[in-house]
Amino acid sequence: MPPIDERLKQIIGEVCEEHDAEIEELEVMPDHVHLLVSVDPQFGIHRLMKVVKGRSSRLLRQEFPVLKRKLPTLWTNSYFCATTGGAPLSLIKQYIEQQKHV
Repeated sequence: MPPIDERLKQIIGEVCEEHDAEIEELEVMPDHVHLLVSVDPQFGIHRLMKVVKGRSSRLLRQEFPVLKRKLPTLWTNSYFCATTGGAPLSLIKQYIEQQKHV
């Protein structure tokens, strides 16, 4: 659903900008999102994800009524988070970009 994908990317971008989080890479998959983001540890990834999920769910379901009919909820309560450790960002970005073509 390309218009939904693009709108979701826009919403995530707005939330990240508001909270001084820098998007390094972002890919929207059919059933999940890959987001490589730098966020202030004092704000916390858990807060950022709560805002991203809450706002995107509300706005996407308002703007695309088909999402209300197809899904009981837009997001689950869970998410996976990992630090990049010593891995080069370029390698992680490449992995995320390649997920669209798997």
